[in-house]
Amino acid sequence: MSWDEIPIIDLHSDGGAEPNPGKGGFGIIMVYKGKRKEFKQGYKLTTNNRMELLGVIYGLERLKTKSIVNVFTDSRYIIDGITKGWAEKWKSKNWFRTKNKMAINHDLWERLLTAIGEQHEVKFNWVKGHAGHAENERCDELAGIALNDVNTHVEDAGYVPKEKTERAEKTNKVYNKTKIENEGDACRKCRTSVIKKTPKKRKIKQHQSYYFEYYLFCPNCKTMYMVEDAKRTIEKNKNSLFD
Repeated sequence: MSWDEIPIIDLHSDGGAEPNPGKGGFGIIMVYKGKRKEFKQGYKLTTNNRMELLGVIYGLERLKTKSIVNVFTDSRYIIDGITKGWAEKWKSKNWFRTKNKMAINHDLWERLLTAIGEQHEVKFNWVKGHAGHAENERCDELAGIALNDVNTHVEDAGYVPKEKTERAEKTNKVYNKTKIENEGDACRKCRTSVIKKTPKKRKIKQHQSYYFEYYLFCPNCKTMYMVEDAKRTIEKNKNSLFD
């Protein structure tokens, strides 16, 4: 299929929670060749940003064929996360924003990146909310209907309360002080299992008293760990006239 034959779809989305966090909902409109479909869903406990993300994800995941998709959202959170490369950067660090802090909503960012993937060509467009944009206003209305229809609410399985996140971050600070000693231990930077590697070439310097037979290596963030068990002492030649 050439790009000239690929369907062009407009995806309008809006979402929110009340209070934040609290019950939430999203509404989307999908338009193809002048025909439009509306979708909405409410959740028992979630956040504004999760609803914004889930709306876009829901629309993209409904597409069964390769498509050109124009996404319209009033969420700077989504626009910046994609266009400024934040999500890709977090993913490359195993979803850590900093040494100790996980990226918020990383479960949804991963789903969004997967939904974009290589199958679709997706362009993200920001629209000003509550400014008379017809489709955005309708998506906001749909989100409100879904938010208030408690009989149709479902669980947002990926939502993690702030208190639980803070406890996990404190645990991670302690974890980052843990020594990496064996193959399979989790990298302190990105939590990927490290592997054992042996240097292909080893150059021993004249005054060197030891070397490392192997080292532990993180295949994700490329961090190297020199471990005591790999340390080997260099035996000096007692007959040598030199040190």
